[in-house]
Amino acid sequence: MKRYFKFLILLAFFSCKQEEKIQVDTIVINGNVYTVNAAFDKAEAFAIKAGKFVDVGSNSQILQKYGSHNVIDAGGKTVVPGFIDSHCHFLGLGFNQKSVDLVGTKSFEEVVDSVVAFQKRNNDSYIIGRGWDQNDWPVKAFPTKDLLDAKFPDTPVVLSRIDGHAVICNQAALDLGKVTKDSKIDGGEVVVKDGKLTGVLIDNAESLVMAHWPKSTRSDIAEALIAAQDICFKYGLTTVDDAGLDTDAIEVIDSLQKANALKIRVYAMVSATNANLDYFLGKGIYKTDRLNVRSFKVYADGALGSRGALLRAPYSDHPGHYGLWVTALRDIDTMAHRIANSGFQMNTHAIGDSANHTLLAVYNKALKGKEDRRWRIEHAQVIAPQDFENFGNVIPSVQPTHATSDMYWAEERLAAERVKGAYAYRQLLQANGMVALGTDFPVEQVSPFLTFHSAVARQDLDNYPKDGFQMENALSREETLKGMTIWAAYANFEEHEKGSIEVGKFADFIILDKNIMEINSADIPQVKVVKTFVDGVLQYENLNGK
Repeated sequence: MKRYFKFLILLAFFSCKQEEKIQVDTIVINGNVYTVNAAFDKAEAFAIKAGKFVDVGSNSQILQKYGSHNVIDAGGKTVVPGFIDSHCHFLGLGFNQKSVDLVGTKSFEEVVDSVVAFQKRNNDSYIIGRGWDQNDWPVKAFPTKDLLDAKFPDTPVVLSRIDGHAVICNQAALDLGKVTKDSKIDGGEVVVKDGKLTGVLIDNAESLVMAHWPKSTRSDIAEALIAAQDICFKYGLTTVDDAGLDTDAIEVIDSLQKANALKIRVYAMVSATNANLDYFLGKGIYKTDRLNVRSFKVYADGALGSRGALLRAPYSDHPGHYGLWVTALRDIDTMAHRIANSGFQMNTHAIGDSANHTLLAVYNKALKGKEDRRWRIEHAQVIAPQDFENFGNVIPSVQPTHATSDMYWAEERLAAERVKGAYAYRQLLQANGMVALGTDFPVEQVSPFLTFHSAVARQDLDNYPKDGFQMENALSREETLKGMTIWAAYANFEEHEKGSIEVGKFADFIILDKNIMEINSADIPQVKVVKTFVDGVLQYENLNGK
């Protein structure tokens, strides 16, 4: 009540002589504002006009100089720049809303039960799902398709592992691609056991079936994008870096944004197929206020959870197995030189220490003599000790929740010595001077508060392990907030237009119910977004406090 009367007095005092004040669209006062400018200054208030911040300062400074019919009292709550997710699958999140959610399933039997329940509700001609992880099951081996075949003898079913780097298919799905136990493909594996197909396809082998799956229409894509936007605004995301989009999706995003139906900003990484390279390198960088198409997404290797990540020494729990190249090294080298001769950025998925070692060499060779190219390695998950220094010219784009999801089994894959170079965010920060932070949703959950918690506490939601996982590589709260805002903007060549609350930048900001910079770390995952603004316009409001 006292704060309310203080607000009224301030408003009354500064409402006089309104005609002498500069009129703006919106004024925000009484905020605990983390500007994330170069000095990491704090403020109380700011003014917005035409979608941009025009002034930032104290309550008295802003109210004395500016007038507005829209004055927002932040009520002392914390205000930060809109979050930027540096690596996610925005369109994939939208499509996931109409597929079987298998996240958290504790056995393959539970996976199949979930598919059965889904099909009773939907009666689809083709069934797709995502989220299973054999590392969470009592038997941590890949499943076989027998139970799926029994339940779905005629309807094709494809269920993706949590990381998207392996699928389990029933026979009806395998038949679409005429997959046999003798089928081979570069950069992938058709898993066979006891001379029979298991139904598991790893990395590029997924395409043997998915190339014959019904294609999404532009209407499907548009519906998925709007569904994903609603989810992202709830969590305070105002920019998303979609790590792998094709031409159709990019064109739908652009059309929806121009129609003002899609308000979220998208940094589009174009899937680096030969056709896409030819098209976009010929067309050149495409940039609007909401869409930035200036990067290509390349895959070097697979994932650690499915043992597709390319390692320098064999997997500790799979002797003789090193992982695989998803894209042939000669093709990566060719792509790197083509992209280096353009204005585009190269962003490459690299998990294993062998993939990272080789990719760093390819990058640094292709970029020789070229300045400010900001090429990125996505994930940079396992790094050999001597390779950290090679990140000086390469931005690490990392996802802190991978560390707290994988920590239960990572040492089994890598052994005690090699795991020390895994999820090493502080070492990467020291090498480059910044890290761009993301979630990789829907591989992980959308919430950036889980990202924040994993980065600073290195614990799961049960506060395990007690002292944090490899805490020598934790980030400070200031570093984490920068990684989700200004450093992420820099990684997108957008630091002059977003990533901080500063004059001249887009008025993208969020109001939080708790001070994420000061509360107990165990409480960070429960932080809620009160309001999300893009261009100074309210896009989401938490009306029930949940």
